[in-house]
Amino acid sequence: MQAEKIPYKMLSLDPFSQWLGIEILECEVGRCKLGLAIRKDMLNSMGKAHGGISYSLADTAFGFAANSHGKYAVSIETSINHIEALNEGDYLIAESVIEKVNNKLGFNIIEVKRGDELVALFKGVVYRTSKDWQ
Repeated sequence: MQAEKIPYKMLSLDPFSQWLGIEILECEVGRCKLGLAIRKDMLNSMGKAHGGISYSLADTAFGFAANSHGKYAVSIETSINHIEALNEGDYLIAESVIEKVNNKLGFNIIEVKRGDELVALFKGVVYRTSKDWQ
């Protein structure tokens, strides 16, 4: 399978990311940019977006970029720093760029932004299997 098509296939098989309303904005080998709009049903008890929303968006960008090399890749460690509170109606963009890839491991940094403002920073380590995407 062409590497650029893998994120689209992954999204088509991912009901959770579809429920979130994730859109693929740009994808190429080693890089993926996704977007989503914060809805009312994504808010926590304080009227702000639940932290899991920005985490899930970043995690999905991470997974799509990591798998774009053509091999099945699974996360083995992730973390996020929430920098700004998010509101209903905010549109978030997460861009995952592969910082380093070796034979079995990949290291990604994902920035989550609201416009030009950095609202979260996600770091991920992925294990790259030997199984090819079909």
